[in-house]
Amino acid sequence: MTVSPVNSSTSSTSSSSSSSTASTPTVNYNEFLQLLIAELKNQDPTQPTDPTQYMSQLASFSQVEQQVQTNTTLSAMLTSSTLSQADSLIGKNVASADGKTSGTVASVTIASDGTATATLTNGSTMSLANGITISNPTASQ
Repeated sequence: MTVSPVNSSTSSTSSSSSSSTASTPTVNYNEFLQLLIAELKNQDPTQPTDPTQYMSQLASFSQVEQQVQTNTTLSAMLTSSTLSQADSLIGKNVASADGKTSGTVASVTIASDGTATATLTNGSTMSLANGITISNPTASQ
């Protein structure tokens, strides 16, 4: 849908920003199912859907379902990998990139978005992100 600009200055900024921010419309799995069912319910019985279009829609449905399953599997693998890495950090010495926080990892908490936070033996917490230094504890400690 094209919207007419209010004035000429808006037109020049709108056209330059719309080309850079234009994105393809997306429909999630449930929305796709609702659209497909609504189309089937509301089609004219005297002019049924072209069989090739119907097969194309079913193929799209199958692809969407496979992508959902793939995303679920990848998410489970990522969680498993994160848990494995977090487990290997317990007992190790860590230092933040800026050097302000350091200590031995007592536990690791993984948030639902996949970010990991270490709780150190001294009670402080530290985000386990890029730039941290991990080392084995020395025998004297």
